[in-house]
Amino acid sequence: MNSHPPTPRARGALSRRNLLRGGLAAGGLGAVAATSGCGSPLAAGLAGTQLNPGTVTFWNLFGGGDGARLQLMLDEYRRQQGSTKSLQAATFAWGNPYYTKVSLATLGNKPPDVAVAHLTRASNLAAAGLLAPITDDVLALAGLASSDFNERAWEASKFEGQAYAIPLDTHPWVLFFNADVCQAAGLLGPDGELAPIEGLEAWEAALTAGKEASGGFGATTATVADDSNNWRFFNTVYSQREGNTPLIDDEGLSVTMNDELAVDTLATMRSWVEKGLMPATVDTPGAETLMFTGKSAFFMNGEWEVTTAQSIEGLNFGMTAFPTLFDRPAAHADSHAFVLPRMERDDAQLERAMGFVKSLLDQGMTWAEGGHIPTYLPTFESSEYQQLEPMSNYADAASYASYDPPAWYSGSGSNFETVTGATIGLVQQGLTKPQDAVAGIRAALENYAKTANPL
Repeated sequence: MNSHPPTPRARGALSRRNLLRGGLAAGGLGAVAATSGCGSPLAAGLAGTQLNPGTVTFWNLFGGGDGARLQLMLDEYRRQQGSTKSLQAATFAWGNPYYTKVSLATLGNKPPDVAVAHLTRASNLAAAGLLAPITDDVLALAGLASSDFNERAWEASKFEGQAYAIPLDTHPWVLFFNADVCQAAGLLGPDGELAPIEGLEAWEAALTAGKEASGGFGATTATVADDSNNWRFFNTVYSQREGNTPLIDDEGLSVTMNDELAVDTLATMRSWVEKGLMPATVDTPGAETLMFTGKSAFFMNGEWEVTTAQSIEGLNFGMTAFPTLFDRPAAHADSHAFVLPRMERDDAQLERAMGFVKSLLDQGMTWAEGGHIPTYLPTFESSEYQQLEPMSNYADAASYASYDPPAWYSGSGSNFETVTGATIGLVQQGLTKPQDAVAGIRAALENYAKTANPL
């Protein structure tokens, strides 16, 4: 079967993409093949080495706890296939370098059969013609249908109305709480879970009670050395407000931020620091340590930090969706997804690739134990997941996930998150005013909006 998709954008213009194609043809990746070994997925993908027939090649960007869980899932796939040679997997550094490798390999006509991508990065790959479309027929090869997936995540998998990714999870920004501190602060219900917090006034009251009970802070989250976290915090609060507009639109060609609302949102976030309810300057390890040691009632970050929290001996903690402070529930999120990089595939290759994807989807409970919300509904709706604590407590966040607006420069670990997050962090640290920060963000985004997509 030919899975070579129609190209969503014109290819005649001179671009980095065409220049890279020429560089690849000239053999500029010889050093990669020499250092990677001819039989490795990296060499095979970037230098064109042939792999064993019937082997699925798979690239991903998972480290830490996610990487360990993924390895269990890959081993299970190999066991199912009855051969260690059925799969060759490679893991690369998270962020821009990973997506560059996927792009280069695809341009060189030797990409992996399957790769992981964040949904917020997949749209740019699709726009550049680097991904095969995920059609109903492709899904059917593995006994799947679009209705098997969380609707919000499935819609985020589309570019110009066509799906190009199969979402594995939703990973939102959530609220961790120290149960002992919250108990002392009177913030827990009779079931030992955090009592509902609804509205800005209730949130600030909870922070105040938590500060008094902890003797430190009401809540913590990184303000330095984690630009993406600063963006996630802002995006969560901003997206809850009536009148919010995406910071960018038209695939990144227009800056559409509601400046007035953005200024007010930053001022509100800064007020929690000025009241002593949150620290002004702290990195992620410091922020979570304050909660772990009882010096803060709450800690805010991505749900993936559950693995760290579980490793702290004697820590009595819980997790819940970030409260609705304003007009509607919203939480920053992204989704890990499987993509099929663009190549000529026969029926057997495509069926093997989809069979591999289905195997990992079927192992969704292993993945969910790392904090991620399954997007595959048979797993999400299972009694096993619904009873998984504390992960299922924030499962509803998948239905109101707020993804980065699509653009070639946006998405997880992108320049968009760096330029916005760095400026937001300066506000939290008291180093710039909200109105100046918004003006700076707008100016930076307008520069990107004027810059051609390098792919």
